[in-house]
Amino acid sequence: MCSIMGYCRKEASLKAFEEAFAKTKSRGPDDTRILDTGEGILGFHRLAIMGLDERGMQPFIKDDSMVVCNGEIYGFRSLRKQLEEKGYSFISDSDCEILLPLYEELGTAMFAQLDAEFALILYDGKKYQFIAARDPIGIRPLYYGYDQKGSIVFASEPKNLTSLCEKVYPFPPGHYYADGEFHCYRDMTKVSRVHKEDLDTVCEEIHARLVDGVAKRLDADAPLGFLLSGGLDSSLVCAISAKLLKKPIPTFAIGMATDAIDLKYAREVAEYLHSDHHEVIITKEDVIHALPEVVKTLATYDITTIRASIGMYLLCKWIHENTDIRVLMTGEISDELFGYKYTDFAPNAEAFQKESEKRIRELHMYDVLRADRCISVNSMEARVPFGDLAFVEYVMSIDPEKKLNRYGKGKYLLRHAFEGDYLPQNILMREKAAFSDAVGHSLRDELQLYAEKYYTDQEFKEKSEKYDFAKPFSKESLLYRELFESFYPNQAQMVAGFWMPNREWEGCDVNDPSARVLSNYGDSGC
Repeated sequence: MCSIMGYCRKEASLKAFEEAFAKTKSRGPDDTRILDTGEGILGFHRLAIMGLDERGMQPFIKDDSMVVCNGEIYGFRSLRKQLEEKGYSFISDSDCEILLPLYEELGTAMFAQLDAEFALILYDGKKYQFIAARDPIGIRPLYYGYDQKGSIVFASEPKNLTSLCEKVYPFPPGHYYADGEFHCYRDMTKVSRVHKEDLDTVCEEIHARLVDGVAKRLDADAPLGFLLSGGLDSSLVCAISAKLLKKPIPTFAIGMATDAIDLKYAREVAEYLHSDHHEVIITKEDVIHALPEVVKTLATYDITTIRASIGMYLLCKWIHENTDIRVLMTGEISDELFGYKYTDFAPNAEAFQKESEKRIRELHMYDVLRADRCISVNSMEARVPFGDLAFVEYVMSIDPEKKLNRYGKGKYLLRHAFEGDYLPQNILMREKAAFSDAVGHSLRDELQLYAEKYYTDQEFKEKSEKYDFAKPFSKESLLYRELFESFYPNQAQMVAGFWMPNREWEGCDVNDPSARVLSNYGDSGC
């Protein structure tokens, strides 16, 4: 990951910019550069992944224009070749160097043509204006706010903006900002054609697109690692990668010392793939001690995000401190596409599809945020194959009747697509367990117990009443909200609210986001 920031005001204070920008140095520890465009300031903290020498340092400059980008542009070499044929020249091997020539050729129309996960801020030196954009899933973070003069400020994380702006907002995925307005250039929830082919044909397409999505993300000049929970999604990413690379891959798993569910499954997958496997064991003391730092890192109060982030944060911290890994492959975004445990309760296909659309739109505030922050704060880059644009577009367009659990097994399409020698059959068909539960049921239990002891019943009632938006509904949720407010006061609007199952569906009116409280949890916790 890298960190970017842009202050779009001619009289912007360089000192204030530097102090705010320094808060995300861990995203890009290799180098820092801050430049005055004449109409404002651009900043870049670099984590070198592609084009590792100093020539790949940003901002990239062409004539009077500049750009900073936190991103990976897949297929950039073919784009660069096309641009070279038009007379453009390049000084580095960085994928992001193509952005200014591409903008010169296409203007803002280029965003819809990028196969990328990115956030960028571009200064157009001919029009004397700033442009910002974010990828259609929101895998790379970008936020904005307005200073006291009404000038807009962009940055990778909220912590960069809280000292400059009264309110901070997430930059909407699939949009670009120009001429004072946000414009949607791609909506991943819109389906132009529903695919109603037979089951095997659909699964062949799922297989091909996911393999392609993984293959793209294996292209890096820095060392790669693989998060492995032992669940379906991360195991598939590891299995596909191992086949493509044709060599042992480094895999990493984490679990509680007492009751880790995932470790045994991760170990089984690692043995099957002959990976270079590492296990990290944590205690309840580790969990409670990490909690404030995790909330500060995430900039959220959401229960399920925080629970799931503690294990991920501690695992990434261990990887950063004990290896030279710079890029981590992860398994996020599968559930939003193929279904959670609670979507088994969807009353019909239309309701399933609408729920999937909602989750895709909100991803950047929950699972994608978790992966980005836990990895980037430990100076590494997250790559998310299930977020490949072609893959997401196709799965969203599959007839939702086929995505319903008609097969006695959730996410059956994905499982069936990879039947064969990718994974042991029991792993391929393993029931879904939430990451926070699978790290160890005691992780969630210890957090709830800690919160229960932290507040009396009266304190909980009184303290919860002061919140109008996303009102805490348990002592655990109040604890997280108060921690959040201590770091990001009055910024709760950055998150849509608590991630919860769809309470309008029969069987889903629950008071905890964990799938463990659902009647169909079954063997998920075994």
